[in-house]
Amino acid sequence: MTGVVVDGRTLSYAEVVAVAHHDAQVVLADEVLPRLERDRAVVDDIVDRQVPTYGLTTGLGTRSSYALPRDELDAFSVRTVRGRANAVGAPLPVPVVRAALLARVNGIAGGGSGVRPTIPRLLVAMLNARVHPVIPEVGSIGASDLCQMAHVGLVVIGEGSAEFAGEVHDGTAALRRAGLAPAELGPRDGHVLCSASPLAAGQGALALHEAAAVLTLAQAVTALTYEGFRANTSPLDPRVLDLRPSPGQSRAAGELLALLDGGELGDPRHARRVQDPVSLRCSAQVHGALHAALDFADDALHPELNGCGDNPVVLADTGEILSSGNFHTPALALAFDTLALALTQTAAISAERMRRLLDPAVSGLPANLSPYGPERSGFAPLAKTAQALVAEIRMLSAPVSTDPRHGADAVEDDSTNAALGARRLTAMLTRLRQLLAVEAVVAAQAVDLAEPSALGRGPRLLHHAIRAIVPRLDDDRPCGVDVEVVNRDILGSDDVRSALRALVGGAS
Repeated sequence: MTGVVVDGRTLSYAEVVAVAHHDAQVVLADEVLPRLERDRAVVDDIVDRQVPTYGLTTGLGTRSSYALPRDELDAFSVRTVRGRANAVGAPLPVPVVRAALLARVNGIAGGGSGVRPTIPRLLVAMLNARVHPVIPEVGSIGASDLCQMAHVGLVVIGEGSAEFAGEVHDGTAALRRAGLAPAELGPRDGHVLCSASPLAAGQGALALHEAAAVLTLAQAVTALTYEGFRANTSPLDPRVLDLRPSPGQSRAAGELLALLDGGELGDPRHARRVQDPVSLRCSAQVHGALHAALDFADDALHPELNGCGDNPVVLADTGEILSSGNFHTPALALAFDTLALALTQTAAISAERMRRLLDPAVSGLPANLSPYGPERSGFAPLAKTAQALVAEIRMLSAPVSTDPRHGADAVEDDSTNAALGARRLTAMLTRLRQLLAVEAVVAAQAVDLAEPSALGRGPRLLHHAIRAIVPRLDDDRPCGVDVEVVNRDILGSDDVRSALRALVGGAS
């Protein structure tokens, strides 16, 4: 993808990824600037008539009852940015910053903010020139990402810090080196730069895109384990699942069968056992729940990514500016929490499937998948790594949307922690992919020892890719490096992901 057209209505997760990770250029759709000019005309009219309007002709938060002098409105906009740039901690990664900038531009492009059109034009220019404001990682409580997005506002006015060409400069220097100039803020502009939840939306879009890919990887690795274990596929039979149509399970089962197509296991008579352990037998139920959690998160995130999260909002058709609660994100925070729990369930059964492969009493394979007997450790120590990864994932799955709410003098008395909910998903997905790499390495060895006459298309693809870079385990050797290379070069490969998506596409 070479370019992303931003219209405020149709931004996709794939486009966020293209801008965040692949430096796709951003262009405002033709209808955006005229839309923003109509909204801005309403703002100018309200200012001229001195109509009491929150954050425009009055103060913010607990000072919303104070009228602002007309000649103070520009300065108040600048003070709004400076006074809210209070985030702390390590800088957010550049892809996250880019995703947040794109989400804010798209939110503005749809209308309702009343910002000067020069502001989104500068944000687009910063994205295209790769000027990245330094945004500390901690500061949002989910009632707008105020204290973090204000750091973007600082760079817009030539203050703060920004990364450009691999070096961090002050805001003015970074803009100047990119051939850009700071903007002058008018009434309302400072508040718009800080408003809405673009960090939650941008990082959430990156997380959901990756989570969907990791789910496909989990399905493929599970199919590889099925082959090594010689699992019974009768629990995947549509006739069985239709008797209790739990959300997502039929889709997950269909994908597993599609991956196994071409091998022997499509016929349950080739299974080793009449009934397998739950971690194999119920993979479709657990992965189906993750499908359902992703659907829930998509329903919550898409309006946030393609909607106006400002307060107040401008209604150009009637010339009004109305108070809004659109900045509040409880559904999004709940969706991120739900997704985190679903990822944890997926992680837990991955570790258990891997352990079942090591147990000769259950798998019928040599103990710990070592062909040389008890004087070798085989993959037994790797089970500890798997359990450590599950522990980290479980720790990160704690709900954040239920934290206590602290208000500003009893006015701002509820929050959601949506941005935190999105940020921890990134760490969870990193650990889950490592865990799936552990299972994949072990499952490939199980396939070698089980020697099935034919593998399904998905397991065959994975097994071939693994054996191209990781030899089977004979004598004991360090296996952590094998896991890392499988994680990086196979589970992280765009080509492998695309091939697996193609295999499950018809079933989805």
